[in-house]
This record gives sequence, C-alpha cells and structure tokens, in this order.
Amino acid sequence: MNWLWAIVVGLVLGLIAKAILPGKQQVPLWLTIILGLIGALLGNWVASVLGVEHTKGIDWIRHLLQLAGAVILVAIGDRLWVGMRGNRHRTT
Repeated sequence: MNWLWAIVVGLVLGLIAKAILPGKQQVPLWLTIILGLIGALLGNWVASVLGVEHTKGIDWIRHLLQLAGAVILVAIGDRLWVGMRGNRHRTT
C-alpha cells in the first residue's frame, strides 16, 4: 500500500509542478510521476535538514518544500527530455 500511496503523491506533485511551470512540458506521465516522487523525497530531506519535518498540525513547510523539489525536477526533466528527443515536439 505504501508504493501505491507514493505513486499517487508523485502523480499529484508532478501534475501540480507541470501546472506551475510556464508553457507546455513534453515530459510523459510516467516520468512526471517519477520526478514528482523524487521531488517529494528531496523536499522531505530538505525539511529534515532544516528541522521542520514534523510540526503540530499540517506540515505546510514540508509540503511546500516537496512541491518546490517537484517543480525543479520537472523543469530539469523536461529540458533533458526535449534535449534527448529533439525539438520536433517542442512548441514555445
């Protein structure tokens, strides 16, 4: 069940990250999920380094760090994906 939850979190964070980024991203859905999941892990790590991974109530800082990690990774992943696939699908 933990893997299913991780996939759902990766999907949600990845899709929110794609919505935040300007323009159309060419990253496929499977890669969006992976990048969103890695972004969540990166955000959790940064939260633990900053000492804000567990707070009373909702961990807003941790969630914002997870989203920031997903946005950064989706942006980088999109550039790498377009670079590997060529500019034939990219419209700006």
